[in-house]
Amino acid sequence: MTARLAVPKTYKLYIGGAFPRSESGRTYEVVTRKGDFLANAARASRKDARDAVVAARAAVSGWSGATAYNRGQVLYRIAELLEGRRAQFVDELRRGSGLTEAQANREVDTAIDVWVWYAGWADKYLQVTGNGNAVSGPYFNISTPEPTGVVAIVAPQGSASGDGGLLGLVSVVAPALVSGNTVVVIASEAAPLPAISLAEVLATSDVPGGVVNILTGSPAEIAPWLASHADVNALDLAGASDLDWVDLQVAAADTLKRVLPPEPGVPAPSVERIQFFTETKTVWHPKGII
Repeated sequence: MTARLAVPKTYKLYIGGAFPRSESGRTYEVVTRKGDFLANAARASRKDARDAVVAARAAVSGWSGATAYNRGQVLYRIAELLEGRRAQFVDELRRGSGLTEAQANREVDTAIDVWVWYAGWADKYLQVTGNGNAVSGPYFNISTPEPTGVVAIVAPQGSASGDGGLLGLVSVVAPALVSGNTVVVIASEAAPLPAISLAEVLATSDVPGGVVNILTGSPAEIAPWLASHADVNALDLAGASDLDWVDLQVAAADTLKRVLPPEPGVPAPSVERIQFFTETKTVWHPKGII
């Protein structure tokens, strides 16, 4: 009996809730740490980055307009689906990132826990980061955070941190989503497989199309276009330490973006990371009879 042929997975981009190939038709080989071929991944172009920003912008009003409680439910649903596909992610981390089984299991478990942690903050961070201000006069003065809009992210690349490509991605995408921002993220170039599998989780969860857009390929090629894009409101350079990230900050300054600089390893869960991608709105309201 002839042995059956395995059906290799085709890894594509994730833009606007769909899985297109790069408009350039380019791909690159993903290999193991020993140099063995694993898969072909799409190499995103400038046009793909622009399409992702268009999709993210179109999704801002719906996602930011959802209640904080609803966003928390959606984020928790992602964690549920990650748990259900746990074995697949463990396998991809072992094959693509060279992690041991124990390391891969630990990374998947931590990534799920990070989603749950941020899901829990969705309807609570307002109480921590907003406030009532003391003013002299018959007024209430209240400051409250609002989402900044479209956030472009360079995910941790994994080489120095030991991240297999999943935990780093989750740790930068989740905090931007909590307050109602939408995201365009450049995944780890060397370990993109978990990123596209995460896209499949997002596509089959309750996340509206365009809220998260995932690009694979070269951060050095894609990041400058996102940094200078006038319709991107904030830039997270968590995984850009090996790039000319000061030049990216300069490019972002031309359109008054707020920029979070690179940091070593995988960012730890923090409310400050949620708050960074918000804008503070202050309102005055009369009290008493005037």
